Amino acid sequence: MSNQSVAAGVGLAGVMAHCGGSPVGAVELLVGAIASVPAAPEPYAALAELWQDRRSDGLKESLEESGSLSAVLAQAYFLFLEGDMDNAVMALGSVTGVRPDVAWGAAPWFGDTRFLGAVSAAALAEACLRTLDYGRDLDTDEMRERFAPWFHALDVVSERDPVPESLAAMARLPRACGRYELSFALCDRADAVDPVMWTALARAATWRAMGDLDQAAAAFERALLLEPANWSLYLDLADLRAEQGDFAAAASLVEQGLEHEPREVTLRAASAAYRTRLAGSADQLRALIDLAPSLANTTYRNLLIDYACAGPQLPPGLVAEAHRIQRRQNG
Repeated sequence: MSNQSVAAGVGLAGVMAHCGGSPVGAVELLVGAIASVPAAPEPYAALAELWQDRRSDGLKESLEESGSLSAVLAQAYFLFLEGDMDNAVMALGSVTGVRPDVAWGAAPWFGDTRFLGAVSAAALAEACLRTLDYGRDLDTDEMRERFAPWFHALDVVSERDPVPESLAAMARLPRACGRYELSFALCDRADAVDPVMWTALARAATWRAMGDLDQAAAAFERALLLEPANWSLYLDLADLRAEQGDFAAAASLVEQGLEHEPREVTLRAASAAYRTRLAGSADQLRALIDLAPSLANTTYRNLLIDYACAGPQLPPGLVAEAHRIQRRQNG
């Protein structure tokens, strides 16, 4: 056994499954053992035995009804045993998103050649996105170590199944972990197959995370060349130009986006904010105030208000009204 806690958990799980008549409880104990030593093979061997003995007794249905973290992790392994690698990895991604502090990817099956040789790039990409669902901070040495098996899987699967859109999505995980070189490597592999907008966007996001706004802007411009009618790309680049202090360029880019989607409320709000910052227009600030409640992203809304209220010679009362929106909705 790997250690005493694993041995105790596996032993007690066996008692519960066979003598206590509680296979779901046994699964919870085995998952607890896995969480303590994720690379230990013994809990997985016990899970496989339990699956063989109990899958005809409604264990699968009981786990699906539970929906707990333990149930989902066990389902991931059972799906692997059944050869359903795509759903297995997506289930593991969901568990990892909830508890990234555990190196779930160290599971023996996750590095198995049967898994790495069969899982699709699309499913692995979706699993990567699920690991990021809760916005945890992954840019630490400890997290990079825990996610090392994921990085290996990304390398193997992206080489075997280089679907550009999927590789661009995969690049989000190493970027969140500060593994920028792997993020760029995935983009390079995708571009070698077919340059697509999503890959350029992934490059832009990676450069931006690294603090290189000029390179990020160049990548956004490449994305626009690939999809010139995509209004959100104009907004992305406009926001970056605003971050660089070039509000004239920001306003111009937003206007180009509005040519493609004139009713889009976020574009209209950004246009009002950037024109207010440029010209000190009270009418544009009033337009932003009117649009602000429609912006779902409060952080972005507050940023636009800050930009606008720094415009020249604005009526103090109107500026105060804009700032009241920030305080009221923050509260």
